[in-house]
Amino acid sequence: MPFHSATPLPNQAVLGLWQLTEPSTELAALLPYPERYAELQPGGRDETRATQWWAGRALAHTLSQELNLPPALLRNDANGRPHFDGQPDFAVSLSHSGEWVAAVVAPRGRVGTDIELVRTKAQQLAPRFLSETERADAGDDATKYSLYWSAKETLYKLHSRRGLVFKEQIRLDPFGLREAGVLTGHLLLENFRSQHQIYYQRLTEQYVLTYCVETDSFPPA
Repeated sequence: MPFHSATPLPNQAVLGLWQLTEPSTELAALLPYPERYAELQPGGRDETRATQWWAGRALAHTLSQELNLPPALLRNDANGRPHFDGQPDFAVSLSHSGEWVAAVVAPRGRVGTDIELVRTKAQQLAPRFLSETERADAGDDATKYSLYWSAKETLYKLHSRRGLVFKEQIRLDPFGLREAGVLTGHLLLENFRSQHQIYYQRLTEQYVLTYCVETDSFPPA
């Protein structure tokens, strides 16, 4: 079982990592209610994405046990945010890329996480999701472009509302790249603006991970 790690975070949250080595059939056997999950699994996915989907549920359930949560089905709400049935206060965020799956589970508040394979695609797409200031800061560093994308994904999940424009409504302050650190991000919406701390680490030479855990709530949309 390639459960990699569970790391305690502030506010009783837990960050988990899973390294994929097994097929989806073995992952399904680790879950409560495997038949129900088979009904919820999105159709039309190749084996890699199907395996990532199952691993995300296995990881979320593993972390929920760390927090003494009774078994509950993990679903997605209308905005795509995962949540445990009958546990409205619990916050869950999932991400997967390549051979890695990440999750954050907390008994309250809001959470977001994202893991990304470092590749040139993020730099190629940068004009779509980065401001001119952010692009200037990233320069020609593929890792920074992937980290910018990952941090914005994390803030998007933290906000948990569809329709955010990454380039205009999610901004990050310039930063110096390290093995691990904290980024300052901003949500710039019509009815409010907010500042957030996003933690990051270079999981390996090929992967970056970001996450954010907060206790307060956003104003109603």
